[in-house]
Amino acid sequence: MNDDTIWRSGAQHTIPELLARRLEADPDGPYLDVCGRAFTAREVHDTARRLAGGLVELGIAPGDRVASLTPNSPEALLFWWGVIYAGAIAVPINSAYKGDYLAHQLGDSGARILFCHSDLWDRASDVGPRVASLERCVPIGEPGGGIEPVPAKQHTGWSELLGASPLTAPVEVKPSQLGTFIYTGGTTGPSKGCMLTHNYHEALARQITTQWQATAEDVVWTPLPLFHFNALTTTVLGPLLTGGRGAIYEKFSVSHFWPEMNRTGATITSTLGTMAYLLAHDSDRPAMPKSGAAEANTTLRLMGAAPLPVEVDTVLRERFGIETFSGAYGVTEASLISWLPPGRTNKPNAAGVVNDAYFDVRIFDDDDNELPPDTEGEIVIRPKRPHVMFEGYWGMPEATVGTSRNWWYHTGDIGRIDADCYLSFIDRKADYLRRRGENISSFEVERVLMGHGQLADVAVHAVPSALTEDDLKITATLEPGASLDEATLFRWCIDALPYFALPRYIEFRDELPRNPVGRVLKRQLRTEGATPATWDAEASGIEYDKR
Repeated sequence: MNDDTIWRSGAQHTIPELLARRLEADPDGPYLDVCGRAFTAREVHDTARRLAGGLVELGIAPGDRVASLTPNSPEALLFWWGVIYAGAIAVPINSAYKGDYLAHQLGDSGARILFCHSDLWDRASDVGPRVASLERCVPIGEPGGGIEPVPAKQHTGWSELLGASPLTAPVEVKPSQLGTFIYTGGTTGPSKGCMLTHNYHEALARQITTQWQATAEDVVWTPLPLFHFNALTTTVLGPLLTGGRGAIYEKFSVSHFWPEMNRTGATITSTLGTMAYLLAHDSDRPAMPKSGAAEANTTLRLMGAAPLPVEVDTVLRERFGIETFSGAYGVTEASLISWLPPGRTNKPNAAGVVNDAYFDVRIFDDDDNELPPDTEGEIVIRPKRPHVMFEGYWGMPEATVGTSRNWWYHTGDIGRIDADCYLSFIDRKADYLRRRGENISSFEVERVLMGHGQLADVAVHAVPSALTEDDLKITATLEPGASLDEATLFRWCIDALPYFALPRYIEFRDELPRNPVGRVLKRQLRTEGATPATWDAEASGIEYDKR
């Protein structure tokens, strides 16, 4: 069996093995562009060896967790590779997190070291003393006015780690060992750390590149954050499988989109349905970019985005002369559950066909009885291959067992499978929201809000959004004698919540609707939506930092 046959046969590999293959084939050709900084495979490899050497000198051993709090940047990429080369587990944390959100993920993961962007250092200083496992903090970048130390924690500079003696080779690990923790947005409780193996990284990257028919000529571009699994698999690892290139942007911007396509030579984008919607309906761009214009489409051939309603899909194809891809469904815990193999045509609003090469996918009722075709129920799966989904939730065996009832992983999502094996996503069974690409736990937001002091009862729930996902609404009752108004509560939320979890809508009521056993009827609240008594943050004109 030759080398190419081995790599196509489904054999398992570690993440460093993927980079090693690129080093053998093309060590000094372009590999990644991260926020305008270009990297070759050799540069990534050499820097990762130095960072790994520094981490080992600090006592990091295989299996230890090392966290980061940084937006998309060259350092965010190199941090991840350095931790992987050290045989440790990378825990990239949402850079919008602060307070209890940040403390929970640091403490839950047992992170021993935190890499933190200097602009976010005040957040590390705030929560660091509360996290017993955290031994050391590493600031990245030069902040204005200097850095105040995190109390009772040791500090090591980024440049010091880069100056460490490099490891001669990555610490040896197996494909079945853990490489990254990606935290879910949470559903009915605090966010959970999905334990992802080296092989799962490769398996998902391979599935996606196959769906996109990516080749060595392709450049995959994404504005998605490196603390999401999508960016790591599609743009960092995908090009290692195809021989192509990747480009990572700071964050999504409609006005910067086409200039970025032309600067990087992007041929494929990995985006979200919300982003595709904004591009399709951007009135400031010409209906069809013309040659020579700043927005001219000279390279882009495929936009990957989900969910993508038929009407948005049609606008993108006709307006920009590109293909689209939204025929897939997955969750962090398991992907891809459905896909669209080359040559297969998707049905309107379907998420492709069941991925029976990797998973056994069924639709169950609430008692775990399988439902017939075209019947709505919960999407459940079992893997057909080793280590192609998460290994469970870190430190939460009860949650792991709970989602694996009757030896099936329960996604918590409602869908249906038709007679032709096309899967359609219907709704989320669990009580959570998805807003601008972020999963939001209503439980966590409600917990923070109840710390305000003037709210007697609160329900955080979704309101349908014109941008194809959800807007967040707070429906609450006030303590007797409270004088709180909606704008004041919103300004308080700015300091207490990540920007993406800020409510668009707030409504104060005399009481919340409940069922006979006292549970708030959030379905009723969602159906009622924004009522005439609802305050709208977007209409208020209040500005805040969106990072």
